[in-house]
Amino acid sequence: MLFKQTRIGKNGVPFTIYKLRTIPEGATMPNAWGAFLRKSKLDELPQLLNVLKGEMTFVGPRPDVPGYADLLQGDDRIILTLKPGITGLASLKYRNEEQLLTQQPNPKQYNDEVIWPDKVRINKWYASNRTFLIDLQIIFYTLIPIPFDVDAFMGDG
Repeated sequence: MLFKQTRIGKNGVPFTIYKLRTIPEGATMPNAWGAFLRKSKLDELPQLLNVLKGEMTFVGPRPDVPGYADLLQGDDRIILTLKPGITGLASLKYRNEEQLLTQQPNPKQYNDEVIWPDKVRINKWYASNRTFLIDLQIIFYTLIPIPFDVDAFMGDG
């Protein structure tokens, strides 16, 4: 079954993103099948529809839910000049974001104060430095989940 959600795309234009539903109706947590889909990232496959519709690309910043992209100011808004991607550098760094958030006493605060600002930093770097070769490397490390130090790759680590 498909899960649909509004996300913010290029130039701040909202669009509907498609994913495979991983949390059963009425539940608050994924079942075993849903957890497998999330961990393997197979729940993202329907986003190929978004790529075909021209709303997304394979590599780029992940599209935010409304309420985050609106917070981008100044040169951070360069992120909105790109089509969002199915995968990206921030996706690689935060491959285990859900697990990381479950370990925090206040997951939303940790996301808002630590993860989201770091993703903005990473996505700004990508927007200013992207090349076909970088995109190929991102795709490689997305498909072959071996350790990849995003900060070192960017020259920050």
